[in-house]
Amino acid sequence: MQQSTDGIVSNTLWARAGKRAVDLALSLVGLIVVSPLLLLAIAAMKAASPGPVFYMQVRTGMNGRPFRPYKLRTMAAGRTHDPNEIVPLDHPGITPVGRLLRRFKIDELPQILNVVRGDMALLGPRPTLPEQTAKYDAFKKQRLLVRPGLTGLAQVNGNASISWDERIRYDVYYARHHGLLMDLGILAKTVLVVLFGEERFARPFSESPYAE
Repeated sequence: MQQSTDGIVSNTLWARAGKRAVDLALSLVGLIVVSPLLLLAIAAMKAASPGPVFYMQVRTGMNGRPFRPYKLRTMAAGRTHDPNEIVPLDHPGITPVGRLLRRFKIDELPQILNVVRGDMALLGPRPTLPEQTAKYDAFKKQRLLVRPGLTGLAQVNGNASISWDERIRYDVYYARHHGLLMDLGILAKTVLVVLFGEERFARPFSESPYAE
C-alpha cells in the first residue's frame, strides 16, 4: 500500500498500470459495440421528450480535478438538480424513457468517451458534484484518490438504494484495496445488477465482507 497525503491508495501493479491500459483498450472496443444501442436510445428519447440529448454537469474527478461526464438526459429538461438529493428509479422527475435508460444503465454508456479521455475508469467511485466534494472531510476525500468509474463497489452494493455515507464507505474501501480480482468481481456483479435491479443487492457496508 502507498501512503498518500490524503489517505492510503492501492499500490498493486494492476492499480498502477494494468487497469488504465485495459480500460483504454476495452473502451475503444466498447464504443464500437454500443454505438447502435446509443443511437436507438437517443432516437427514443428525442421522440418522447423535448430537450437536449446529453446532460453534462461539472463533476469532481481524480485528485479533485473537475470534468464533465457525458450522460444521456433522463429527467425533464430544465430541471435543477439538488446536490443533496438521492434520485431513485421511481423519482417523479425521470421521464418514462429515462426510467428505462436508467434501469439498464444505458444513460451512462456515453461515459465510455470519458474513459478514453482519461477522466474516468471503467470501475471506480461514481463522480460527484463539486458542492458535495467541497464539504468532504479527510476520510471522504480518499474516494478522490482514484479515477471515478462507470460502475463500482458502491454501485453493485445498492447505489441509490443506500445512503450517501454508506456509498462513500464502499468507495473509500475500493480506493484503498482495489486490484484485479476485486475489479473482476465488480464487473460480474454489475451484469447481475443490470439484469435484476440494484435494490436486490443493497446492503449496508457493515454487513458486507469488506467491513473492517
